[in-house]
Amino acid sequence: MAEEEFMSRKSDRRHAFKLVFQIGFYEPFEPDENIGLYFSEVENTQGLDRAFIEQEVRGVLAHREGIDERIGAAASGWDVPRLSRVDLAIMRLAVFELCHTTEIPPKVAINEAVELAKMYSTDEAPAFINGILGKIAATAKVDA
Repeated sequence: MAEEEFMSRKSDRRHAFKLVFQIGFYEPFEPDENIGLYFSEVENTQGLDRAFIEQEVRGVLAHREGIDERIGAAASGWDVPRLSRVDLAIMRLAVFELCHTTEIPPKVAINEAVELAKMYSTDEAPAFINGILGKIAATAKVDA
């Protein structure tokens, strides 16, 4: 993957994270309406891979129940509803990538999640998220 494409994918994933985060506030989340509204309100959407972003968000929506079950099983002592919404959105996105895609290597999915946690969550979140995602990756079978 070229450096330019890699940097673009980081930006695309950041936008996917923001949309996944919004899901928790807009129930029921209407993908077409909410994704369209998001892009109409975000500046500098040139160069974004909207198809990738939508695939990520729609994938999380389609598999959210199973994703949350995996997170709950790996987060010993933590119920999914008790997790911060930011951390949960980051992990939902990463677990979708770990368990439902084949084009994103597990190491990349985990690293990107940790980077999002560094940008948007608490100081403790990157290690917490890394640990949970590491457990999930160790047992993940891709259900693409």
